[in-house]
Amino acid sequence: MYETILVGFDDSLPSKAALIEASNWIKNHGGKVILVHAVYFDTEEFGIAPEQLEKRLKVGEKVCVQTKEMITSEFGIEVQSLLCEGDPPEVIVDIAREKKADLIVLGTYGRKGLNRLLMGSVTSHVIVNSHTDVLVVKKQCSECTGSYKSVLVPFDGSEFSKRALVRACELSKVDNAEITALYVIPRYEEMIEFFMTNSIRKSLLLEAQKIMNTAKEIASGHGVSIKTMIEEGQSGEKIIETANKLKNDLIAMGSYGWRGVNKAIMGSTAERVIINAPCPILVVR
Repeated sequence: MYETILVGFDDSLPSKAALIEASNWIKNHGGKVILVHAVYFDTEEFGIAPEQLEKRLKVGEKVCVQTKEMITSEFGIEVQSLLCEGDPPEVIVDIAREKKADLIVLGTYGRKGLNRLLMGSVTSHVIVNSHTDVLVVKKQCSECTGSYKSVLVPFDGSEFSKRALVRACELSKVDNAEITALYVIPRYEEMIEFFMTNSIRKSLLLEAQKIMNTAKEIASGHGVSIKTMIEEGQSGEKIIETANKLKNDLIAMGSYGWRGVNKAIMGSTAERVIINAPCPILVVR
């Protein structure tokens, strides 16, 4: 399924977790890991102290060599390490395309601050611009097994969510994962600022059931049986709440990202889930 996995690596704990997760996947299923370490060239910074670039490149080279040796020794898998100059998210996306990677794996730097949700620019940029799936790892190195037994798929009937469900079905065949498709009925009052009557509620529920039947049909077409859930509320919150309740070890989501005003933009639901989810998130292209 994923035979060439590229890992964005900066020697931080999140990126180490991402590398271990990817290495375990390759150890269990075959393939190779490409470790990419990017050294950003800031013209103003290095114009003042140009020797810093050479020092950082030497440090990066040492990190790549040591990490490659560790992974090869511990996991017994094929590892290619690349040291590059450039803006990390652009380097990761470009090399993934050049090497025809099936999956990009990143550690997350998501956090809360200034009364709003924040996500690392590397993660958001890669998700929006990648040609392939992106796995955002959110767990300790010791918990990274590269195996997924319980997958949650937020499903709303869109093409994005259909692709995510298909990928989850493929994972199910590989790891015998149990899949739960979740549809969240939006709060009607928030949509049109009007009180929800019983007839409206019934209509929304019938629509939700149709969407869940579509999910079952897609999964059945891939030879997989799935469970379905219908909740009502804010999508991001319900996805996170359900993942906690079911103790899912992976959330597979469609990508709603787009580019605008020369910067990466991602839907608020996806960002909220990536920052707050209790498990890794697979963003499917």
